[in-house]
Order: sequence, then structure tokens, then C-alpha cells
Amino acid sequence: MKTKQVFLGLMMFFATALAITSCKKTDSAQIPAGKQNLSLYMTDGPGFFDKVFVEIKAVQVLVDTTKDTRRNDTCNWDRLGAYIGSTVGNRKDSGLVWTNLNINAGVYDILNLRNGVDTLLASTEIPKGAIRLIRIEIGNNNSVVKDSVTYPLYWPDNKPNYILIKLKGHETEEFLPNKIRLWLDFDVSRSIVIVNNNKFYLKPVFHFFVEKSTASVSGKVKPLDAKAVLTLFNGTDTAYALPNKNGEFKMRGLKNGTYSLYVNGSNNYKDTTINNIVVQAPKNTNVGVIELKQ
Repeated sequence: MKTKQVFLGLMMFFATALAITSCKKTDSAQIPAGKQNLSLYMTDGPGFFDKVFVEIKAVQVLVDTTKDTRRNDTCNWDRLGAYIGSTVGNRKDSGLVWTNLNINAGVYDILNLRNGVDTLLASTEIPKGAIRLIRIEIGNNNSVVKDSVTYPLYWPDNKPNYILIKLKGHETEEFLPNKIRLWLDFDVSRSIVIVNNNKFYLKPVFHFFVEKSTASVSGKVKPLDAKAVLTLFNGTDTAYALPNKNGEFKMRGLKNGTYSLYVNGSNNYKDTTINNIVVQAPKNTNVGVIELKQ
């Protein structure tokens, strides 16, 4: 009996030791020296379409691994954006390293990402340093749906099939040690150009923000038949929103300040304006339910 108890005790000891060791292995799965993990999110500004489909083929970032990224402020970023390699090799640009991000390449319905919804576009270990360029390669499988009719979404002639987002190197936020993140806001209303005879061209416009240094405004508009368009504005900034199928809306990436919210109703519903909305990062200001009257 005593031998059995000793045996059981030893088994429990080794099981506990193994569990502790396993936990330590999990906890110690740290990011390698000289690396950082980038989480890149994508969200959407509103546009007057039923759907907007954009094919994203690849995303790369150019990281400045030098101690002082300011010395590279005069670089020709458009030229660097046209060159993809593991390292930009000439002497002037040494220390600038391209990294491919791990993304789910494919067609994204951009309008699914509005009103506070976003998608994790990529999460990848990249060299430690300041991100100076984000390069998004666009495919040919792009279209818009307007009034239930699908139209091709063309890329401008004689333009390279990528978007360059130029950064100063300080835009990301470090939310955990060696883990940074950034949100890209695809501005649909400014990104799609309509030419005569319902011909649509894609000229992507992106804004970027992080949650800790920007604010948001949310609320709900009733009734849905009002088909409201919301404009949040002050002397320097403007943001737009279209309520979702439940009437809810959210505007993100706002600078601190005092704003007015103009709610433009349709179908004979009267417009209304809410003034003196104070926003302060990183908080959300909820304006409650806005009920439009006929």
C-alpha cells in the first residue's frame, strides 16, 4: 500500500513538472531578437454602393532598421516602392528592408468592414525598426454592386497595380512588448471614380490610425427608411458614416476636439444637427439614438 502511494506521488510530481515545463515553453515562445510582430488591420469608410469587391494579392512593408529614421526622410519613396527585394541594396538606402506579410490573399468585400468592423489583414514578424512604406498589390478581380447591378471596377491605365502608403515611422502603437499594430481605413467614397456611362475606376485612398491616440463616435439612427447619411465635422476634420442594417454607426480614427454631427435624411425625413460633441482619445462618445421625423 505504501509502495503504491509512493508510486502515485511520483507520478503526480512528474505530471506536475511536465505541465509546468509545458507552460514555460509556451510562455517563452518569444519574438526573436531583432524582430517585432506587426498586426495590420483594415477597416472601411462609407461609400454609396451595395458592395465593393477588391482583390488584394500581397502586402509588403519597408522597415528602416537604422537607429535614426529621420536621416532617410529625403529618400525617393516612390522609387523605393517600385523596387521589391529582401534588402534595398545601394549605399544611400542601406538599412531599409522589405518584408512580405502573411495575408489571406483574395477578394475582400470592403463594405463589410464599416461602422467599427475591421479585419486582421496580416500578422507577421518583421525586422525591428520604423515602418516607412506599406505596399499593397491589387489584382484584377475588382467590381462594385450598385442598385443590385454589378459593374467592373477598373484600374487606371498606365498605373502600377499597387498602392503605396507612406509613413514617418512613428504611426504604429506598441500594445505589448515587441508587438505593434496599425489600422488602415479604406476610404471608399474617395477611392472610386465614376466616369460617364457607369464606368468605375479604383484609385484607392487610405488613412491610417491607432486606437490609443484617436477617438470614436457611435450611435443609432431611426427609422431605417430615412436612409441617413452622417457627417461629423469641425473646423479641421470631417468624417462620414452610413448606418448598418440595424441603424447603428461608428466613426473611428478621430482627433481630439469638439464636433458637430449632421444627419441628412431621405424619403421626406427631416435633417438634424447635433452640436458640441466632445471626443477625446482613446474613448468612444456615444450620441445615443437619433430619431428623424417626417
